Amino acid sequence: MVRHNDSKTSEEDDRYHCVAEGQSQEVFPLQIRLSFSPGTNSLLVKISLKDNAVDFYRRACSIFNSQSELLQIWDFSGQTSQFVMNEIINLPKFSPGKQGKEVLLELHVHGFFVFTNKTDERLAEPMKTENSFGKSRVRMNMNSDNLSSQLMLTNTSLSGSGYRGIGVLGFAGLQNLGNTCFMNSAVQCLVHTTQLVDYCLGDYEKDINHENPLGMHGELSLAFGELLRKLWAPGAMPVAPRMFKFKLAKFAPQFDGYNQHDSQEFLAFLLDGLHEDLNRVKCKPYIEAKDAEGRPDEEVADEHWLNHLARNASIIVDIFQGQYRSTLVCPVCKKVSVTFDPFMYLTLPLPSTTMRTMTLTVFSTDGIMLPMPFTITVPKGGRLKDLIDSLSLACSLKDDETLLVAEIYKNQIFRLLDGPSDSVALIRDDDKLVAYRLPKVSETCPLVVFSHQQLERPYGFGAMAPNWKLFGVPLIARIENLSSGSEIHYQFLKLLRPFLMPVEDVVNDYDGDETRNTVNENSKVEGIVSPLVSYCDAGPDSGEENDVHLNADFKFYLVDKPGSSEIKMNDPVPISSLTKNLDVTVHWSDKMIEKYDTCLLSSLPEVFKPQLFAKRHEESISLYKCLEGFLQEEPLGLDDMWYCPRCKKHQQAIKKLDLWRLPEILVIHLKRFSYSRFFKNKLETYVDFPIHDLNLSNYISHIDNQLSNCYQLYAVTNHYGGMGGGHYTAFIDHGHGRWYEFDDDRVFPISEDRIKSSAAYVLFYRRVREM
Repeated sequence: MVRHNDSKTSEEDDRYHCVAEGQSQEVFPLQIRLSFSPGTNSLLVKISLKDNAVDFYRRACSIFNSQSELLQIWDFSGQTSQFVMNEIINLPKFSPGKQGKEVLLELHVHGFFVFTNKTDERLAEPMKTENSFGKSRVRMNMNSDNLSSQLMLTNTSLSGSGYRGIGVLGFAGLQNLGNTCFMNSAVQCLVHTTQLVDYCLGDYEKDINHENPLGMHGELSLAFGELLRKLWAPGAMPVAPRMFKFKLAKFAPQFDGYNQHDSQEFLAFLLDGLHEDLNRVKCKPYIEAKDAEGRPDEEVADEHWLNHLARNASIIVDIFQGQYRSTLVCPVCKKVSVTFDPFMYLTLPLPSTTMRTMTLTVFSTDGIMLPMPFTITVPKGGRLKDLIDSLSLACSLKDDETLLVAEIYKNQIFRLLDGPSDSVALIRDDDKLVAYRLPKVSETCPLVVFSHQQLERPYGFGAMAPNWKLFGVPLIARIENLSSGSEIHYQFLKLLRPFLMPVEDVVNDYDGDETRNTVNENSKVEGIVSPLVSYCDAGPDSGEENDVHLNADFKFYLVDKPGSSEIKMNDPVPISSLTKNLDVTVHWSDKMIEKYDTCLLSSLPEVFKPQLFAKRHEESISLYKCLEGFLQEEPLGLDDMWYCPRCKKHQQAIKKLDLWRLPEILVIHLKRFSYSRFFKNKLETYVDFPIHDLNLSNYISHIDNQLSNCYQLYAVTNHYGGMGGGHYTAFIDHGHGRWYEFDDDRVFPISEDRIKSSAAYVLFYRRVREM
């Protein structure tokens, strides 16, 4: 039965299922034929002139054409939940003389849904929605507790924990098989890519390349295609992607098991695997690259692209791949090399991902300045030279000075960082680093390292052997013409001079400790301080009285492999011209512990200590700024140098990337994670990315007037949490700004203002017309 209201009919009456008596002339019988196609998820409605009266057929043609104001399709059985109409309606050329022939009015209706829960027979209030052709509308009967996104946004989950009686196309979730949210989120973004959906719902098996040695014998593409069809099937429940994960682990063992993985790494493997499985080129031709020197970039780029397509032709290449220009310039001979390479996605560095904040404490050897911490920023992929250059600028290093960086562990120098090409990635955040300011003297001068020890008092009674314990940060000095122990003694006292306690503190200490009070009541302050000052100011030629004080307050021991021997003031130091380092242990007396500020000597911050409980200021950056960082010039790393054909040697060339050809689907990966041998890190930087109007016209080097450079966001992969695990979800646009969150098997509507967040990880854009 078809009911048609003209423009005079009140839309208030549309809420009722029964037809008013005054409108009975608008109801007429019509014989129709319905056929459902599972492959394309469409319903074909055929109205035949042979099956219907001429007047009814003529009236049906009039109702179903694009000028009709309102179209209602009713199903009183309660088994049909929704019709969504396509743009194409094939209207026949009607002629009364052809009444006996098979003249069909064909109406393709996409999105035919059926009830899967037949026990729920409640009638829902019919709702209306605009379809794609003019003012025509489609009526649908749906359960009032669960309205499709085609009608309105509600807080009711459409899958998972929500009511599962009504299946809605494209709203099926994916069950979590155990830490598979990384896979589920990326799959949902792909299966909502329009071109890929149309392709996999068709006869894509004909493109499978079973002989490709780089592919998976078609098994991965078949598993993905089957999964996509299940997710788009009418009445679909949440799907358990076990077979797909099994095929994935078969060809990528790193994804086997139940560990959490990087969603972008999975996406990259999947796209590459699908391409190789669906590569229409069965036998790849050998193509020798021609020399590009002297030819226009347009000619070379087209040649590279055609050569690429001659060996790679798949749906993945058709919609996901673009091309960029890579330029290398030799810093020595200025040789320029230009190549054009395809890309599947853009990995954009966040500003914080390219730089690293580090804190080091600078110790002076001039006997004047106290240690001072400096916080600097260096490239994460930088070298020790970058760190020293930045620190030298921060501490105002003089021309006649140099810095020696060392790692301190358990009050000893664990290692010297003296390799300029060593990577700063080898430095961990919880390391403690110091930088010693040393004069630029001859390398033949030995480096003397002073380690501090104090006597640890035993608990309880009974005589015990003295136990000397390390404390503080070792001090370093270079001593020219080192010959006797006195030079070592006085150099150490010079280094300690900045740590000398103020005069008033010394007086208080003496007044408060009668057992150690060696000063007469009538003594002056100068008399108290004078021994300390004399130690610091005395030179190697001082008298025996100072020697007695030094031997009583500090004892020096030369550390070597067989053992340690005390260094007397006038004893010669056993060194040779080959001696580079001297390790000296200094025993501190209790008196000296009180006279010097050992707290300053022991205070040493970590390289980087995150504020766990303090609220961090949320960084914000534009997506365009990230893109500019991706396209800016940068030198190659020392382990990735380029062989210059003119210099005939490897050079640290300057590299520059430019966008040349953009794909239909642009995938942008925000580089939030960084990994190295020793540490991992995630950035929570808020990236302000466009949703409706990403315009790359100012960032592409080659302008093609036939193609738009504007994109619209349609899917996002999100990561919540830290490096230890976290959770992935996906945001999907189901058209006309209706966004949904796919959280494993749960699917629910969200507002558009939730799309942008610091959790956004992978962005999916589709090309649209120029704005």
